[in-house]
Amino acid sequence: MAASTKPLAERRVLLVEDDYFIVSDMARSFEADGAEVVGPAASVADALALLAGTPHLDAAVLDINLRGEMVFPVAEALEARGVPFVFATGYDRVAVPPRYAAVAHYEKPVEPAAIARALLGT
Repeated sequence: MAASTKPLAERRVLLVEDDYFIVSDMARSFEADGAEVVGPAASVADALALLAGTPHLDAAVLDINLRGEMVFPVAEALEARGVPFVFATGYDRVAVPPRYAAVAHYEKPVEPAAIARALLGT
């Protein structure tokens, strides 16, 4: 089987973001790169519900603040399942608990291609 020219081909990526325009651009970019986008989720409850109802995820992109609620319960659930994730947020790195210091962190405005590369580990 030939390798796909789409970098996110056949990968399921959960998007957790409460800004419609940002998440629409990111979803469109990821889908163009071959990803199956799960969500988006605009709240912690929605993200946890999607996570519970999706048996397989390859990666996730998390905004830190979702309408005043911090996303860290979602990060914890992803970590428990071994799903890699990145933060794409308006917050700087000091808002990230030390537990997640090794997680890639992108400040908005973000470039979906850079996030895709981080999700692929390149």
